[in-house]
Amino acid sequence: MEKIHLTTIINAPRQKVWDFMLGKGTYEQWTAVFSPGSRYEGSWDEGADIQFIGPNPNGSGEGGMISRIAVNRPHEFVSVEHLGIILNGQKVTEGEFAENWIGVHENYTFADRDGGTELTIDMDITESEKAHMQEAWTKALAKLKELVEAA
Repeated sequence: MEKIHLTTIINAPRQKVWDFMLGKGTYEQWTAVFSPGSRYEGSWDEGADIQFIGPNPNGSGEGGMISRIAVNRPHEFVSVEHLGIILNGQKVTEGEFAENWIGVHENYTFADRDGGTELTIDMDITESEKAHMQEAWTKALAKLKELVEAA
């Protein structure tokens, strides 16, 4: 398993960055860079199940991730553990592609920096997905920064 590690500084307090990143309405705005129409269903509460959903690029239903919030320390840290995938609207927890995601962690760290917030993304990833996800996360963080600082 490979790792992605990205950091950005957002000129806003941690609570505001947290609220924009995880809030129902604003989440959909910055994650559109991953896939227009991206959303989540469920809760960010520790131990809660959450699904990250968006339209499949080929137009065949919805795709996404089946996940659980492993850790949630408000305004400091969130760890998402992926449990499977959603393929054409169906939950899949077996097979090669699903197994590439099972047990993968996606971590968000929020820290005070120079009057703003340093947001760090750490993510386990397969070698075949690393370049794509690193590029997508770079664009997503830029969009999140733009949204938070404009508000």
